[in-house]
Amino acid sequence: MRPLLLLAPLALLAAGCGAAEPSEAKAADAAREAARTVGERLYGQRPRTAEEAGREAAGMDGVEVMRVDGTSTHDGKGLVLVVRTSGSAYNSTFDLEEVVVRRCFAVRVSPGSEWREEPRDVDCPESLPLVFGPAPEPPELPAAELRAKLPRVPEGGRADETEVRRVLSALDMDPAVRTEVQAEDGRVGVLLLAPGDGFGAQDCVLARVGPGETEVWVPPRVQRMRGEAGCTVSNALHPAPLPH
Repeated sequence: MRPLLLLAPLALLAAGCGAAEPSEAKAADAAREAARTVGERLYGQRPRTAEEAGREAAGMDGVEVMRVDGTSTHDGKGLVLVVRTSGSAYNSTFDLEEVVVRRCFAVRVSPGSEWREEPRDVDCPESLPLVFGPAPEPPELPAAELRAKLPRVPEGGRADETEVRRVLSALDMDPAVRTEVQAEDGRVGVLLLAPGDGFGAQDCVLARVGPGETEVWVPPRVQRMRGEAGCTVSNALHPAPLPH
């Protein structure tokens, strides 16, 4: 019986080794998760060109953009980004040093993409990673000119929406700037909104014209973040309280 007793621990150890996931597989899973975060970052319905999506992905830590297929997220089947990421793992029982792998994955970006969609394993291109120039500066919003030209309404009067729209149409603004005008209870609210990157603070100017008041301002940064209501024409008519 003694030889059998000696073999039992060895059998258990062998079974344990077989059940343990190799460090290389764990490292590859970590690389895949890094690629999945690219899809999360670009997920959404906002249209992006191939250059915009590639630049944003390339700006993420540990991500190299090797190729971008397609012209924009909303043309045809959208975009497919081939990204190279790395992952690492270490098992003190079996590894002499940390295991690091580099893998390439195809990340799909289109209106039909699913949240946390699984990136597809692909061969890494032999070419160097793509290099993207800096993003273009957002168009300037003419806050000072707007403040100078908006009408003044005396106490007891009513703001004229048509006149406010006439002022906006005469401003020298980039066509990419979105304007919104809304009239309510004798007052008129105005929003000027520049296109953004979809993640940072939005660039906008609000204005309100009413009896005895003509105001033009930029909401605080915290109110201009995505998901907040700072850059809306409603906030021009009913300003949110300033953050403490």
